[in-house]
Amino acid sequence: MNDSPVLRVRNLTRRFAAGVVLKSLDLTIERGEFVALLGRSGSGKTTLLRTLAGLDEVSEGDVQVSPESTVVYQEPRLFPWKRVWHNVALGVRTPDARRRAEAALGEVELAHRLNAWPLTLSGGEAQRVALARALIREPELLLLDEPFASLDALTRTRMQGLVGDLWARHRPAVLLVTHDIDEALLLADRVLVLSEGRLEADLRVDLPRPRDDGETRFVHLRRTLRTALGVTDKQAIAA
Repeated sequence: MNDSPVLRVRNLTRRFAAGVVLKSLDLTIERGEFVALLGRSGSGKTTLLRTLAGLDEVSEGDVQVSPESTVVYQEPRLFPWKRVWHNVALGVRTPDARRRAEAALGEVELAHRLNAWPLTLSGGEAQRVALARALIREPELLLLDEPFASLDALTRTRMQGLVGDLWARHRPAVLLVTHDIDEALLLADRVLVLSEGRLEADLRVDLPRPRDDGETRFVHLRRTLRTALGVTDKQAIAA
């Protein structure tokens, strides 16, 4: 059995005309591990994710990512001229592509929308289709780029639960980029804080699942992460 990490980054530096965005960054994610990445706007989260997804070239440092990886973005990025199951099976070259798409849609509770057109879906449904499209590939590493950012609060809560359940069932490694501290603590085994291109915090979330955001240890971790992000209690209340 292969027990090597699904992601290993060493001394990654990214430079642009405006300055250095990532500074000698090191990161390892083990198989089956759920990691959340927090950071203020401009901290380098998007640059890091684009690099890990293979969208940006690595010129300084070493990045090793499992070839069995896939990305779910903030926007579902569905093709409006293809029915839902065709969007899910996109790129799957096996004779059972439709059956696999049906199974993936069943897992995200959308089997009844198999033949729907993307423009008829709600925002939450469209994002679940994007998740199904990732699941059908049975990835070793799932990169989630703020996938719930555009959803209303109730749909976001439901999607968080769904992602947690899917992770428990399939156990891919996950890197979730988010601005939401509670979301990170509810879902992840580890929470990282990226600040000015460096990982300033790496917290182990040693809480049983399902998690209670009012539990003493949860509240303590929330305060620790707020401090690491430079957020005061007054700012948190105002937000």
